[in-house]
Amino acid sequence: MTADSAVETLSYPEADTVSDLVARAIDRGAMVTLFGRCTVEYDGRAASSLGPGDRHVTLKPDGAALVHTDEGQQPVNWQPPGCDHAVAVTDGALEVHSERSNPAETLDVTFETVAHAAAFDVSDPEELAVTGTEADLKDRILAEPDLVEAGFTPLATERETPAGAVDIYGEDATGRTVVVELKRRRVGPDAVGQLDRYVGALERDLHAQTEVRGILVAPSVTDRARQLLAKKGLEFVSLEPTQ
Repeated sequence: MTADSAVETLSYPEADTVSDLVARAIDRGAMVTLFGRCTVEYDGRAASSLGPGDRHVTLKPDGAALVHTDEGQQPVNWQPPGCDHAVAVTDGALEVHSERSNPAETLDVTFETVAHAAAFDVSDPEELAVTGTEADLKDRILAEPDLVEAGFTPLATERETPAGAVDIYGEDATGRTVVVELKRRRVGPDAVGQLDRYVGALERDLHAQTEVRGILVAPSVTDRARQLLAKKGLEFVSLEPTQ
C-alpha cells in the first residue's frame, strides 16, 4: 500500500482492506478507482447483467459510477451524478453498490478479485473552455465582416428560411443578398447541399428578381465539395474559427 495526503493505492489487496479504503474515500468525497475481475448487475428502467470479466470501475464524488471494459470509450454500465455509493464484503467478495432514488436504479458490482484500488482527493476548480466552435467562427466574422469579402455587411444571424436557419444573412458591396454557412472543420458535399437549399429557399422567399449568393465558410473543403460548389455557382472562403 502507498499513501499520502491526496492518494491511496493498493495492489492485490484483501477484500476487507479494499472495503475500508473505499468506505473512507466515499465518506470524505474522494474519487475511487477499482480494477479486477467482477460481475455487474443493473436494475432500473431496464435490467442487465455482465458475467465475470476484468473491468475498471470509477466512483466519483458527485455520485456518478462508471464501469469500463478494455474496449471503446463509453462505459458498459453507469450511474449518473446524484447517486449514493456504498461498499461491503460478503463471503469474501467486495461488493460495490450505487443507488439512484428517482428514478429508482441500482448498480451492483461484485469483485471476485481486486488487482488495483486507489482513492484520490481531487481538486479541479477549472471549467472546460471549448474553443474552435461555429460560434467562434461567427463572432470572428461579425467583428470583422471583411474576412468573408471586402464590403460584406451582416444583417442578421440565424435568419429563418423554409429550409432552416441561415448562420449569417447579409449583403455584399453591391447590395446583393448573401447567405453565409459556417462550418468549424473540413467539410464535404453535404455542407454544399445544405447551403444550396438555403439559397434556393431565399430565392423563392424574396422578390423574384433578387439574386442570392451563397458562401460556405470553413477551414477547408474536400475536392468533391469544391467541384459541387463550382457546379452550383456557390463560393468558398477558407477561415479558421480562431486566429
